[in-house]
Amino acid sequence: MSSFWNHKLTVSIFGESHGPAIGVVLDNLPSGEYIDITELKAFLARRAPKKDNTSTHRNETDMPNILSGIHNNYTTGTPLSAFINNNDTHSQDYGNISGIARPGHADYTGALRYKGFNDVRGGGHFSGRLTAPLCFAGAVCGQILERRGIYTGAHIIQIHNIKAKRFNPCDISKEQLVSLRHKKFPVLNDKKGEAMINDISYARECMDSVGGIVECAAINIPAGIGSPIFEGLENSISQLVFGIPAVKGIEFGAGFDSASMLGSQNNDDFYIDEHGHVLTRTNNHGGILGGISSGMPVTIRVAFKPTPSISKTQESVDYSKLTNETVNIKGRHDPCVVPRAVPCVEAAVNIAVLSHMIDYPNF
Repeated sequence: MSSFWNHKLTVSIFGESHGPAIGVVLDNLPSGEYIDITELKAFLARRAPKKDNTSTHRNETDMPNILSGIHNNYTTGTPLSAFINNNDTHSQDYGNISGIARPGHADYTGALRYKGFNDVRGGGHFSGRLTAPLCFAGAVCGQILERRGIYTGAHIIQIHNIKAKRFNPCDISKEQLVSLRHKKFPVLNDKKGEAMINDISYARECMDSVGGIVECAAINIPAGIGSPIFEGLENSISQLVFGIPAVKGIEFGAGFDSASMLGSQNNDDFYIDEHGHVLTRTNNHGGILGGISSGMPVTIRVAFKPTPSISKTQESVDYSKLTNETVNIKGRHDPCVVPRAVPCVEAAVNIAVLSHMIDYPNF
């Protein structure tokens, strides 16, 4: 499978949702970087299921087992390999759907691509479970970046039709980004967050699901990071973000809103601040111009579709028999993936930014 990302860093993710374990190999990390294991586990805990009505009731500890690449809490420079055991699988929940294409899932396309040999239990290699090793890799990269003053943070700005406050794209602080990591439901407006939680709970009661949007920002990235055309910073971030299941869209800066602007509205005027830094008065470009960082905060928004696993009866086909069928999906599923996707987006951005930063002078 093509679960291998190759830039200055390489990331290879392996395993299936109901297999013995899932994991990641991260290669070309700089050596001698201190990795705080406690902070790393805290990052993974943000992705883990919550004991409430907003997520699956599958109970996994997501405790990483590091095989190589870290010794005495420092990176060795050799491939960093880690795996996470799968302990709470209910594979029997998928016995009634072998050969039946679950609407919204990759069962049918996966069967075509891999000639029917793909593991469909819990979504197999297509499952959101595979975001756990992605978060491990992103957490490691995040610690290396923060030692250079670069911070990444994300929050929820929309669940279903409920919208919350966005970042100020020109004024995002380290304290603001770090504080979001400690919130049970990461939003800038807690009252809106309560309404979102209620909407997710209602969707579960209705045997349905909802989607939403995560906004992410990375600050203090030096100007001049990235390349034009195919090696742009936007390109790298997008490719990694689309490795998160359920992602259906991404935009940078003003994004799709820029299509309705005039050039005079969309252009960001340059100026020199009191410290002699070149900045822009607005940040419609989202911190990236021509695939290269401008020094302004990098801001992105990521759209997630509603969880396809819902308990309502749906029409489908048995692609092994070519018959029309109906399907009732069993199992333990998130009524909304968005709350658990927040650290996944951060992880993807961390990996992309670090990969480009490795070339930066005196990194």
